[in-house]
Amino acid sequence: MPCCPSAVKFRDLMPLISRAKATEAQQQLTFLHPLEKSYFYTYSRYSDDLEELGFEQASLVTDGGNANYRIEVVEAGENGFKAQAVSVVDFDKDGVFNVWEIDQDKNLKETVKD
Repeated sequence: MPCCPSAVKFRDLMPLISRAKATEAQQQLTFLHPLEKSYFYTYSRYSDDLEELGFEQASLVTDGGNANYRIEVVEAGENGFKAQAVSVVDFDKDGVFNVWEIDQDKNLKETVKD
């Protein structure tokens, strides 16, 4: 009989759990995209200020909330923007935090896997 059968099963489930959690990042960045586009149509530039865009960051799990990802605009200007969703939780406890990005062309991609 193996030492820790439940630990093995949990470890096997981690990729599925990480993918499910990543859905939050994808949804938040997809929601941010039209806010940036609308701002661009009004001011002929993109914004790096979430409040200015009308985007409200949900309270993070590290602060007693429910959000697993911190949303931030890391680049913004006349020609484009790049926003990131960075996990505040290391889902599989390997020291790596999940990161997703979106740009002005709605290219959504995972840049750091957890």
